[in-house]
Amino acid sequence: MYKSISLLPDSSLLKPEFTFGVATASFQIEGARDKRLDCIWDTFCEKPGAIADQSHGDVACDHIARWQQDVEMIADLAVDAYRLSISWPRVMLQDGSVNEQGMAFYAQLLSALKARNIKTYVTLYHWDLPQYLEDNGGWLNRDTAYKFKEYTELVTQHLGHLVDSFATLNEPFCSAYLGYEVGVHAPGIKSQQAGRQAAHHLLLAHGLAMQVLRKNCPDTEAGIVLNFSPTYPLTADDKKAAELADQYHNQWYIKAVLEGAYPSLLDDLADEVKPTIIAGDMAIISQAVDFIGVNYYTRIHYKNTADGWFEEASLTDVRVTDMGWEVYPQGLTELLVSLHQQYDLPKMYITENGAAMADTLENGEVNDIERVDYYHTHLNAVCDAIRQGVDIQGYFAWSLMDNFEWAYGYEKRFGLVYIDYQSQQRILKESAKQYRALLKQR
Repeated sequence: MYKSISLLPDSSLLKPEFTFGVATASFQIEGARDKRLDCIWDTFCEKPGAIADQSHGDVACDHIARWQQDVEMIADLAVDAYRLSISWPRVMLQDGSVNEQGMAFYAQLLSALKARNIKTYVTLYHWDLPQYLEDNGGWLNRDTAYKFKEYTELVTQHLGHLVDSFATLNEPFCSAYLGYEVGVHAPGIKSQQAGRQAAHHLLLAHGLAMQVLRKNCPDTEAGIVLNFSPTYPLTADDKKAAELADQYHNQWYIKAVLEGAYPSLLDDLADEVKPTIIAGDMAIISQAVDFIGVNYYTRIHYKNTADGWFEEASLTDVRVTDMGWEVYPQGLTELLVSLHQQYDLPKMYITENGAAMADTLENGEVNDIERVDYYHTHLNAVCDAIRQGVDIQGYFAWSLMDNFEWAYGYEKRFGLVYIDYQSQQRILKESAKQYRALLKQR
């Protein structure tokens, strides 16, 4: 009746050492706003028109109250690992001391996962910057990078022994570009210079956090999660636009982390746009990482502009998800292979991949066959990249459950598990059942 998520028979993905997981982020699922400090997303949600459905993360999926049920659900899916993020404003008070209740929550959660032999991949920053730091300039203030170092110190001291893998940041592109450059994410600032400066301070924070991780958790792998939307020219004449967009959006982050330099495009930016970079910064940013996490959803086409820059161009007559993003699995293979050719890469994880679809709950079931097909084709795209020599050691489906989808609120559903936000009931979609079946056949 349904197409199964079947991988190619010689698939290296079914080897026991390959890690399969599911992923979430703190602000998107936790709720319990009254038990933590405010973050930039709380403030952003109060801005008229900022969130599509005028919603917020005060309750979300009520995960803080329902975490035990959610751990059972994760275990039931037969995954090897769970990728989650720590909420900075939940574990640290403004004076730098520990919020004992918040830290105890994560200790309980991580211990429960460990008891079930589920590996934990912890992201230290998934966009929920404490609001008091934003009030002092946020990621435009160099000091925030050092505050992040202090936060990392605190988390590693209390939770380091329970964590299998640490990522410093999730998608610094989104924090910097969407948050400070075009303003569609928190904190909603619109300034090219702000976007470039925020990106630099985020990457500096990554480097400073890596130093702490090496010191406090020397035996735990540590890296960073970067998102990539491969760039393609709209026409043969738009190659320059695609190359510029790739440098500006994709290579800007990975080149700094792996090679300690920004793309040559930096030199072409107007002086008033360039970030302030202090001597020694690039060496801090580019310390060795154990892995790069790759988040992939789609590709983007670009065309030249009259002033020699680039702009996005949309295609018609292509399959799209509920986000309006083209379904293009081979883009994942092409991305991974191109990164492999360009850089001396550490091992890679696909830390996010998935699709929002217009899910409907009928008779207690969600037959999300388009999502099943999305996973089927994208998992095979990962296989293709491995065959071409890319060292990929894990894959995390985004997301474990429907959740607060940032500026889209609760209108978009990425979950393997359907959330009825009125009752907070969790209902496994067909995609969750197929993912579980795949993992159980190994």
